[in-house]
Amino acid sequence: MASALEQYINHTVSIITADGRNFIGTLKGFDQTINVILDESHERVFSTTTGIEQIVLGLHIIRGDNIAVIGQIDETIDSRLDFANIRGEPLGPVVH
Repeated sequence: MASALEQYINHTVSIITADGRNFIGTLKGFDQTINVILDESHERVFSTTTGIEQIVLGLHIIRGDNIAVIGQIDETIDSRLDFANIRGEPLGPVVH
């Protein structure tokens, strides 16, 4: 998996953690245990009543053993979304 992440360096990625949290940011680096460093990051908190809240985090490190999914974000599409009007249930924990 580590070599597959190299193509995402300096690109905007979405990371879903094992506890269901969603982090967005620029992937700056990772190590052999998939600990990742995100810059200009924020967490998207989903709600069925108030839309998606974006909590600014800045530089953020996520432990590799807590990562469930990493994927690249299409910034063009992402910038057109109106997060205040998008509703969704929060993700539950990932069960293996």
